[in-house]
Amino acid sequence: MQSTVWRYILRVAAVAAILFGLMTIREGGAVLFVDGTDRAAAGDYVPFVLWFNFLAGFAYVVAGLGLWFRRRWAARLALGIVVATLIVFAGLGWHVAGDGAFETRTLVAMTARSTIWLLIAAISWQALKQ
Repeated sequence: MQSTVWRYILRVAAVAAILFGLMTIREGGAVLFVDGTDRAAAGDYVPFVLWFNFLAGFAYVVAGLGLWFRRRWAARLALGIVVATLIVFAGLGWHVAGDGAFETRTLVAMTARSTIWLLIAAISWQALKQ
């Protein structure tokens, strides 16, 4: 019974990771590669954070696919995403502390990304050890 519950939870985490990755790629790509309303609406975005998030979106999709197929490497990838996200978040903090331009929604987004990936990593480790 317990392993069935963890399989369901892992599937939900996998779908969330894939959808989050696709949205991240779409949103980041629109700002990076399309000179239009998305870029104008982005305001004072922080380029290294934007590039990291855009590229991380591909890792999110790969991790989600790995989790869907219950691959142990996906749990390690999820943990790597957490570590990398926290490092970039710290860099953002350094940027902000140095009076660099930024949008408050970037802080909110990085907090959400860190939290989501901490949850996905924890779920994947627990589910894949079953």
